Amino acid sequence: MQKGQFTRTAIIEQAFRSATQVGFEQLSLATLAADTNMSKSGLYAHFKSKEALQEAVLARAMERFGEIVIDPAMRARRGMPRLQTLFDGYLVWLSGTVVEGRCIFMALSQEYANRPGVIRDKVLQAFKDWHSTIVRVVGDAVDEGDLRADTDARQFAFEMAGIGMSFQSSFRMIGRSDAEAMARRAFGRLVNDVKENRAEVTGTAH
Repeated sequence: MQKGQFTRTAIIEQAFRSATQVGFEQLSLATLAADTNMSKSGLYAHFKSKEALQEAVLARAMERFGEIVIDPAMRARRGMPRLQTLFDGYLVWLSGTVVEGRCIFMALSQEYANRPGVIRDKVLQAFKDWHSTIVRVVGDAVDEGDLRADTDARQFAFEMAGIGMSFQSSFRMIGRSDAEAMARRAFGRLVNDVKENRAEVTGTAH
């Protein structure tokens, strides 16, 4: 990696960590310059505007989400193992045990809810992509016979995302020590509601 690219990457990583703590609008170029031992003019040499930096940070957030949540799930076996791994990774992401601070996507969904522009469009697309991923994985579980054929994948995605939102607020804001256990119970009930009863399918139920 060339020095210029290495510096750019270091700036993005620091900005990403800061954004999870204070949000995009409070992301100060002066503070970022101090954190990276650079001048503001040095930062502008890599990013011509604050919005350009924000876009780069958001792109990095999407990469990190893929590394922590999506990629491990895609390496798991299709069906319930993949769906469970996807949920496990989702909790890891939301808990901040790997990426410190709040889920940047949830934070930005509130910060930019009524502010049209490039950042809002990219955040909106990130949420759509996440829901589509859940829908696809649920569809795989149906195809594998792990979930019932009449499973509504879109409804499942809606409820799974809702569990995640509730978990983050309970864990990070309220500080409930049992937040993860409650989230896992909620997910278990969600799965059990659509889980295929193999005994009935094979005709061995009594």
